[in-house]
Amino acid sequence: MALINLKIFSEELGMQTAVNIVIPQKNTNGEIGVSSNVGDGRLKCLYLLHGLSDDNTIWMRRTSIERYATEYGICVVMPDGARSFYSDMKYGMNYYSYIAKELPQIIEDMFNVSDRCEDRYIGGLSMGGYGAMKIALEEQGRYAAAFGLSPVTDIRNENFTETLIPVFGKSIPDDADLFYLATKHNTDKVKPRLYVTIGKDDFMYNDSVRLNEHLKNLNYDYTYVETPGSHSWELWDKTVQEALKWIFEK
Repeated sequence: MALINLKIFSEELGMQTAVNIVIPQKNTNGEIGVSSNVGDGRLKCLYLLHGLSDDNTIWMRRTSIERYATEYGICVVMPDGARSFYSDMKYGMNYYSYIAKELPQIIEDMFNVSDRCEDRYIGGLSMGGYGAMKIALEEQGRYAAAFGLSPVTDIRNENFTETLIPVFGKSIPDDADLFYLATKHNTDKVKPRLYVTIGKDDFMYNDSVRLNEHLKNLNYDYTYVETPGSHSWELWDKTVQEALKWIFEK
């Protein structure tokens, strides 16, 4: 795998922004302890989103995502979403439009990455899990699957009230609510597969249980997993591996 620390200009953000990328390299003979699963043709790609307190570097620092991606021969793109909840902010920048739409176009133009829906995936943890699911639900036919690891499932959770004022103002719109979006898009002809995993000691556990009950009554290819653990990297380093298996080994 190659690691790329990329700086690009985003028209949606109106500025330079950072992206970390791990991407398969075909010729790795002589590299110790590494095998390559790179196939022919354009690469499948996972957009991997960070949580509220982090940035584009965090997945590389706290997990072995490069090693996990090598097993499947996929490209992984890790953008910086600031504290935006992956939204077009009321008092800030258009992070939804940047990450959901603009960034995939940039990556697919620059690298040997497939532009087909069936080869494009999105996932994240906490705030990033919320963003991944929101983007996949709203962008019909753009993402084949989405996963949330300990995601913010109820955007109206009182823990985020002050944090969300720059994002939405004083009133959270319906189209920021995952419950609303899941119902709204239930009759779409093309829908993403969805995966949610949550630790039983997580402070957002009850919200995930409620979303699980909601999605069970709708027409989605949906998987829900509860596991021991809290809102921590010890858990996410394990659950991201399970999420990759869910995507690529089903």
